[in-house]
Amino acid sequence: MFPIIDTSGAPRDRGRQYGGHARDRILRSIDSYARLFAYCGLAWKDVQARALPYRDEIAKVAPALAAEISGIAEGAGVADTEILALNARTEILPPTYPSAPSPELAALLERNSSEGVGRQYDWGECTALAVLPAASRDGNTWLAQNWDWIGEQRDSLVVLRVTDERGRQVITLTEAGMLAKIGLNDRGFGVCLNILRSVDDGKNPGLPVHVLLRHLLDCDTVKSATATAKKITHGASSNVLMADAGGDAASLELSPRGVAVIEPTGGTLAHTNHYLDAGQAAHAATLSPLATTEQRLGCALRHVSKATKTKLGREHLEALLRDESMGAESVCRHPDPKLAPEVRIESVAGVIMDLARRSMWVASDVPSKTKFRPVNLVAHMPSD
Repeated sequence: MFPIIDTSGAPRDRGRQYGGHARDRILRSIDSYARLFAYCGLAWKDVQARALPYRDEIAKVAPALAAEISGIAEGAGVADTEILALNARTEILPPTYPSAPSPELAALLERNSSEGVGRQYDWGECTALAVLPAASRDGNTWLAQNWDWIGEQRDSLVVLRVTDERGRQVITLTEAGMLAKIGLNDRGFGVCLNILRSVDDGKNPGLPVHVLLRHLLDCDTVKSATATAKKITHGASSNVLMADAGGDAASLELSPRGVAVIEPTGGTLAHTNHYLDAGQAAHAATLSPLATTEQRLGCALRHVSKATKTKLGREHLEALLRDESMGAESVCRHPDPKLAPEVRIESVAGVIMDLARRSMWVASDVPSKTKFRPVNLVAHMPSD
């Protein structure tokens, strides 16, 4: 299981606790992303410079989270701009990634090395599903996702469990140094993430999606989260699949042009890495030849269809996240050694969430290779 990090108190104090406990994983995450950005033609110092405009966007929308980012940097003993760059990595990455390596890759790796970052690590996509009470066996609302990305980032993952100064609680599986990724809160509201790409990404700063996810985890319902997201400028494209214990779900397809809302059908909602809204899709970046988003969405829909007669339980969600029926195009992905390391993605982890019980199960490797283990929102809650 990934390290579980508990933080509490005021924003900067929470950040210091997080940074101190996760320091080694934060340093590894910095090194991994330094290499990835070098592959894309950017030295780590240049990435940090590009991250700076996002600081004002974060402070404007969520000043407490800006303070927490500063605290993480202080606790980990790294520059504020490095933690800022981690949280804005989606916005800074070129919309064309994954693609051919930059012709300057070797020189940039050497420059990074001289500055102490970017060791030689191997280097996504994701499949997410919401199940509403009408389609679930126990009448609860469920979320499930495989997070597919660079395999080396598995050693940078943490489970972050936060109690803020109001006593509100959040649990999230995230990359060390980032504020959130996949998670839920004590009101039974949860979020998943699928990366999307549009031609407008990165042109102007907006709220980074990994900051947005934590900001949305301060909401109570899908309705309130949708209203919150529509008020925000987004610097890049992503899909936030979200649901609440009250039985609502939606996908927010975000781009710098705005927010499109995708509603469930038949009590479920699946999403992968392409736009479902026609208006947003008209401005999508060209998908990589390596993309398997259409195939994985089809697989998720087949799993839902097969289980509709008996309704969906946790075992059905585990079966989806472990599905290897389509080889390299499967929902559960193993690394392909034929691909360049910088574009060799795999299912880094799997997550299943029961929003009524405020519980999470995490597979801390390729899901077909390991068990889903329980991690609860509250440390002393019993696990099953």
